[in-house]
Amino acid sequence: MNTLRKICLGIITVFLLLSSGCSERAEDLEQVSKDEKIVIKFSHVVAETTPKGLAAQRFANMVKERTGGRVEIQVYPNSTLYKDGEEMVALDRNQVQIIAPATAKLGEVFPLWQLFDLPFLFKNESEVHRVMDGKAGKMLIDLLEGNSIKALTIWDNGFKQFTATVPLKKIDDFRGVKFRVMPGSKLLEEQFRQLKAITVPLAFNQVYNALKEGQVQASENTPSNIYSEKFYKVQPYLVLSNHGYLGYAVLVNTDFWEGLPEDIRLILQESLAEVTQWQREIAVEQNALDLEAIKSSGQVVVWELTEAEKVLWEEIMQPVYRQFEFIGGTSLLEEARRDLENP
Repeated sequence: MNTLRKICLGIITVFLLLSSGCSERAEDLEQVSKDEKIVIKFSHVVAETTPKGLAAQRFANMVKERTGGRVEIQVYPNSTLYKDGEEMVALDRNQVQIIAPATAKLGEVFPLWQLFDLPFLFKNESEVHRVMDGKAGKMLIDLLEGNSIKALTIWDNGFKQFTATVPLKKIDDFRGVKFRVMPGSKLLEEQFRQLKAITVPLAFNQVYNALKEGQVQASENTPSNIYSEKFYKVQPYLVLSNHGYLGYAVLVNTDFWEGLPEDIRLILQESLAEVTQWQREIAVEQNALDLEAIKSSGQVVVWELTEAEKVLWEEIMQPVYRQFEFIGGTSLLEEARRDLENP
């Protein structure tokens, strides 16, 4: 990551944060009456400086400009409006109109969305996008049709790594270690069972304190989340494994969406498509920058899995795939593998 790219990314981040006003929004200067304005609440649980946080604010800024102030998307980051685990209920009740939870969170009600939780399914971001944009991704989005929530797109975070308060150099080191897992995904729990670890489901806003206080000893997350939430300050060991992928489903309340004027829906769709492409680029850059910052902090010891170790881990994780097929995921997994084979 060269210096110019770091500077550019920093400028983008500062610009978006200064223009966001997430908790204290500036008065709207557009000449739009109160009755004409459409207010959309967008809640998410991560920091403003993460790929999701930056994309949410860019989306809000773009829509405001393109609608001449007619639509105001109010972004609430870092669980300031609804906490992890509360968002889905709030969306169903139209108390918030857009959320962007991890795809694993949909697994409780729509188990096949756990496709993205399968360990070592993807080797790089390009493969992830082939599935997101391919037939498998469309199948997942179509699963939500007819429900109170609608999927508009899927955003990136990145590949997950392990952090811990104990060294995790070998597979045997995972035995008995308490790992925080996202509530909702049985596949993530199965993944850790294959490593003989103990799983503790916790909402995202609870993770830092749980790690600090020893309620759990380890977790999995992307560098951008590990850095922005300061997990590395209470987790001195980092395993670069790229074992799983973390993405976000951008969801909207269906009744609210269908009640919007057609021209507004079109602007939202077009803007979101543009932001999604931008967000994918930012996610890669941000994770690289944050990983570098974590390494240079002097607070963590870093190991990286070798290719041979990854092959071994893949073999150990095969029961996770069998569980996915058992819950009806065979056809979806086959479609995803076809997407992977067709660049």
